[in-house]
Amino acid sequence: MPVARSETRQSLLETARRIVAVKGYAAVGINEVLAAAGVPKGSFYHYFASKDAFGEAMLQSYFDDYFAAMDGIVADKGKSSAEHLMSYWQRFYDTQAANDCQGGCLVVKLGAEVADLSEVMRATTEIGTAAIVDRLERMIADGIADGSVSVDESPRTTAEVLYDLWLGASMMAKIHRSARHLDRALTVTRQVLHA
Repeated sequence: MPVARSETRQSLLETARRIVAVKGYAAVGINEVLAAAGVPKGSFYHYFASKDAFGEAMLQSYFDDYFAAMDGIVADKGKSSAEHLMSYWQRFYDTQAANDCQGGCLVVKLGAEVADLSEVMRATTEIGTAAIVDRLERMIADGIADGSVSVDESPRTTAEVLYDLWLGASMMAKIHRSARHLDRALTVTRQVLHA
């Protein structure tokens, strides 16, 4: 794909992520994304085979950026694994507390919606969230190894439970427009990790 075409495609994905994070997937039309990205109408299918393919690419792009951010946290060799974990959860907190607790996590925003609308988007979300839990599991295992974390369950179970906790807390924060559920999740996370 030529550079200009690749840049236009990426611009469409980034524009869609911003709009979809506010409105949801079903409420956003292709023309709205094209107009916001400054891409001519009718050119959408030069970049994506279908709206489902577009949604899949948008989610994959989101997860790629998410993984890079997680990997960047772990790359900080000046911190313990417990500090890496708490930096990750603080970033999650900050993202979800933003904009009157409307957040910016596409998993929180789209998880239930796309599970019913698009099998390919559901599968992309399933794979992406599993990869997040994989990274959390490694971070917890590293914390056990360096002595900065201790857990009562296996690293995998702990990672799954904490991620589930944060997704639920994020949903409740959106509903109540209050960070108190996120505050509770942060407190429980520290307790679970003994960090």
